[in-house]
Amino acid sequence: MKRRTVAVLLTAVMTMAMTAGCAGSSGSSDSGSGEESYTIGISQFAEHGSLDNCREGFLQGLEEEGIVEGENLTVDYKNAAADMGTASQISDTFVSDKVDMICAIATPTAQSAYNAAMDTDIPVIYTAVTDPVAAELADEEGNPVGNVTGTSDELPIKAQLEMIRTMLPDAQKIGIMYTTSEANSISALETYKELAGDYDFEIVEKGITATADISLAADDLLSQVDCITNLTDNTVVASLPTILEKANEKGIPIFGSEIEQVKIGCLAAEGLDYIALGKQTGQMAAKVLKGEAEASELSYETITEPGFYVNTKVAENLGITVPEELAGTAVESFDTISEAEAE
Repeated sequence: MKRRTVAVLLTAVMTMAMTAGCAGSSGSSDSGSGEESYTIGISQFAEHGSLDNCREGFLQGLEEEGIVEGENLTVDYKNAAADMGTASQISDTFVSDKVDMICAIATPTAQSAYNAAMDTDIPVIYTAVTDPVAAELADEEGNPVGNVTGTSDELPIKAQLEMIRTMLPDAQKIGIMYTTSEANSISALETYKELAGDYDFEIVEKGITATADISLAADDLLSQVDCITNLTDNTVVASLPTILEKANEKGIPIFGSEIEQVKIGCLAAEGLDYIALGKQTGQMAAKVLKGEAEASELSYETITEPGFYVNTKVAENLGITVPEELAGTAVESFDTISEAEAE
């Protein structure tokens, strides 16, 4: 009889412990309101305008779906400072902390997050990944390779080349600087090389491996080309002010890949709205958090319509007239150059 009583007591204690453990898990109902609450780890590869806009838009997209930071959402934001080793450490930390979701901003962090979370039930939602297939985050049909999905910032390269030809009718050589370890940059570069001949351009490429390579690489590239066009390469974009300073000294225009680059001194861009891209990502993330879909069920999404952005102050400084057929289509035009700190 005593043995049976002890067994019953042990069972009751175990049941209470299991109940307490469940109540303390992430993504659980708030004990006060009964509302679901979530913890998201945001891993951003580098600090620059386009990726910052992605993060801002991501949180806005979640908020539009009722998931609000400070109310039912806790955000753990970490920046890898364009270092792959740091990106990997951040992903491992989020997995160890058992967050409800990892939001990875840019290709290197998306790859790190997916690798870290692969054997867990933590979904990874990425944004600003130019080519999810080349990054091995999706298959050829666009389907996720695991519990990972998000949005692509695939560049409108055809539209960019058409715009550059219209702006610079006599240009022959376009320079492109890229990081040799970034799959998104290599993919975009190949597309540029495939399409350049259609517009009578020659692509001059310059690969780098780290931020320290930027200065010398810029000098070399600027000595060979009529203009430079930027990719969404994180290492290069983070050092864009340095490149712009050198280009301005030589009177060589640089074309951007999104609005923030035009604000700080690129001549123009057929680019994307990264806040809108981030919002789209946040809406996808909300579906996963709410249990409406698994990340593994959602194909990655893109924003298909680019917008023309131009900086008329840069055009004036370079002695370039913006053709009326382009000026009239500008989504936004800037008459000042915003300050940005060089790396």
